[in-house]
Amino acid sequence: MKASSIFLAILAVSALGETPVERKPPSEKPIASFKLRDHRGAWHSLDDCKDNKLVVVAFLGTECPVANRYAGRLTELAKEFEPKGVAFLGVISNQQDSLSKIAQLAKEQKVTFHLLKDVGNTVADRFGARRTPEVFVLDGKRIIRYRGRIDDQYGIGYARAKPTRRDLALALEELLAGKTVSRPLTEVEGCYIGRVKRPASQASATYSKHIAPILQKHCVSCHHAGSLAPFALTSYGDAAGWAETIQEVIDDQRMPPWHANPKYGRFANDNRLAEEEKRLISQWVKNGAPEGDPKDLPPATPLLDDWRIKPDVILTMPKPYTVPAEGTVQYQYFTVDPGFKEDKWVRASEARPGNRAVVHHLVVVVQPPGAKPIGPQNFPIDFLAGGAPGSPPLTLPDGEAKLIPAGSKLVFQVHYTPNGTAQTDQSRIGLTFADPKTVRKAIRSEAAINFRFRIPPGAANHRVEADYRFGQDALLYAMFPHMHLRGKSFRFEAIYPDKTREILLDVPRYSFDWQNEYILAEPKRMPEGTILHCTGIFDNSAGNLSNPDPKAAVTFGEQTWEEMLVGYFDMALADQDLRLGAPKVKKREDGQYEVVFRYQAPPGTKLVYLGGNFNDWKPTGHKMDGPDAKGVFTTRLVMKAGIYEYKYALEGKLWRTDPGNPRQSGFYNNSVLSVGDNR
Repeated sequence: MKASSIFLAILAVSALGETPVERKPPSEKPIASFKLRDHRGAWHSLDDCKDNKLVVVAFLGTECPVANRYAGRLTELAKEFEPKGVAFLGVISNQQDSLSKIAQLAKEQKVTFHLLKDVGNTVADRFGARRTPEVFVLDGKRIIRYRGRIDDQYGIGYARAKPTRRDLALALEELLAGKTVSRPLTEVEGCYIGRVKRPASQASATYSKHIAPILQKHCVSCHHAGSLAPFALTSYGDAAGWAETIQEVIDDQRMPPWHANPKYGRFANDNRLAEEEKRLISQWVKNGAPEGDPKDLPPATPLLDDWRIKPDVILTMPKPYTVPAEGTVQYQYFTVDPGFKEDKWVRASEARPGNRAVVHHLVVVVQPPGAKPIGPQNFPIDFLAGGAPGSPPLTLPDGEAKLIPAGSKLVFQVHYTPNGTAQTDQSRIGLTFADPKTVRKAIRSEAAINFRFRIPPGAANHRVEADYRFGQDALLYAMFPHMHLRGKSFRFEAIYPDKTREILLDVPRYSFDWQNEYILAEPKRMPEGTILHCTGIFDNSAGNLSNPDPKAAVTFGEQTWEEMLVGYFDMALADQDLRLGAPKVKKREDGQYEVVFRYQAPPGTKLVYLGGNFNDWKPTGHKMDGPDAKGVFTTRLVMKAGIYEYKYALEGKLWRTDPGNPRQSGFYNNSVLSVGDNR
């Protein structure tokens, strides 16, 4: 369960037998010396710092997303203040943090000060530390003079462009100048320290029997080694170490990540916990996270390494891309030729960032043969796969798939965000194919987009709207709201041809960190003429902690400090059945082609005509034979090589596209047929 929005200031739910740790203002009582080993096995003590004017003791963790963001910041502060007589010590008190994980943290974050393993969290208890990252500043007498956060740049669910207050640095400067710390206690956002548990002897809920099945159902698909979540929840040790944080994110409705208002719609991927599941977790944490009998464990969940689908093929960017340490990187485009010699129908796809530290999001689209090259001025809406914070892979029901025409290339669009150090990325996409004979409907992505809006400076509730009109009867499968850092709420609403309205999806608390796709439990029919109306509310005020600049007016743009209002959705044509097949084309001896058209008409249809650019679109220009016993109308035409557009005219009045042909063109969605060697 990945932490993803603002922590509420509540006390930790402590294990049975433990005293709740309260955050109190620094006292005048000195901290007694302690002695701990670092990840290499060397001993270090507080007495080693006897010649230092001040000592910073930072409680860190190897897997807490907020703490990881600050490990490098602490190294920068150490370089700044160590020459002035300040010592830095990192203390790792989480029971789940092994020496190997600590060594990895030191290497990846280039930590220059000692990282010490606090076995049994005795030092954390001595300081009264509750979260990571939490820092304490000791004076020459080893009395705590400052306790709290490092600065206010990063928190749960937000990241400012830069800190507005460097709390730790200011405290050090004031103490070095002989002054009293102006703000000796600040609130800390981060993860609870995973203390050693003292489980109740008689517990009604245990990990093995009750909690492990819940975590398998809702969490471990992401929370396993090598996946996108920052820590694993696949063992008792993992879960027990994160017990208090698990309780907190459930109480705050941050985890599992699901933001839809339950009042509207039913969704196949609704991952909310049931009330009984919440009760069991709460009881388990309250009773000290007891393990129970390992014999009660459910069978292990099969995991697909770092893939959440089982790909038939994996395609990689042609070469690594170097992301600079600083500055703005415009969207980058990388073309891959998969070498597909025949049409491929994709039933599952997953875009995988190669380097999550700098890949904000990536999108993969199809460039058919002969199409205009894809780039900044020509980028389609119909995504093959997308990878954004919290977004799931694309998985389609049986009989439904996305088409990659033979000879197509795939184009990766990647948005990189520099993080202070030069990085490289080589992202990938995995594809799972469907048997073409089983595909009934071609799924495609569309969107309601507003390119023309202006959010005034300081506006806390600015409304922006966008519409999409269905030109044919369609089935709506899924919705995907997209905004940037000022996004506050998002709503999809259907306005039907009879002017009635229906709320399809309401996201009252939009999270940029978790851009969920909401897959309908059952596809919903959108009659021709229905308007899909999207409404987004933006918060451009200073109260939005993620706001890059509350004083700026904001317009449409691709960068995160700009904004978007895009209501993506997946749809298919309601009457489409690709198993019927497109018209059959056979070359004749005279060089022309015989084309057989077949149309499965709705029950009760008496007459069907064939019209197209080959007969000036006359609604009664070519009468078809039928219907036969199955309601099928047929006709044969002799045609020259070329590309033709056509439709069927029911009773000579009602135009309909070919349900067996996925190719369409133009405003009127005419069916497209290639005769001869014409694609």
